Amino acid sequence: MSPAPQAKSFKGNKQSLPSKPCQACGRDMTWRKAWAKNWEQVLYCSDACRKNKPASSSKVAPE
Repeated sequence: MSPAPQAKSFKGNKQSLPSKPCQACGRDMTWRKAWAKNWEQVLYCSDACRKNKPASSSKVAPE
């Protein structure tokens, strides 16, 4: 019997990808291809952090 095929691993260098801290929890977020077009607007590492984002004083009250 032949051994099961191994999963393909990432061959690039993840150390060179840009990263920035999550605005809610402070965890380091590493750039993802899905965020390529809007990396500057990405603020939160997950939906959970987006829902629990800290209150900011720049919010405009609804009319």
